[in-house]
Amino acid sequence: MKDSRLVVTDSGGLHEDTTCLGVPCVTVRDNTERAITLERGTNAPAGTHRDGIKAAIRRPRESRPQPISLPGWDDEAARRVVETIIAVAHQGLRHASPSRLGLAF
Repeated sequence: MKDSRLVVTDSGGLHEDTTCLGVPCVTVRDNTERAITLERGTNAPAGTHRDGIKAAIRRPRESRPQPISLPGWDDEAARRVVETIIAVAHQGLRHASPSRLGLAF
């Protein structure tokens, strides 16, 4: 996806991925729950009708958006998951929450 010139999708998760990668995205939906992708200008909702989708894909883009970091996308998720698994295994807790384990995220 990082080498794409444009991504066309109806997936909310891909909206954020393309924003982080700096890849323009056309969303085949009438709205998005990922407002930050609209604020950053990386995502263009096209609606669900053929003409709107074609127009959004053909819309000229001045330049490729710059990759950005979104809130909560800190490249630390894997570390937090591993720490939690180790803490749960070590303490023998079946239904442990991060706060019960003394983990702060």
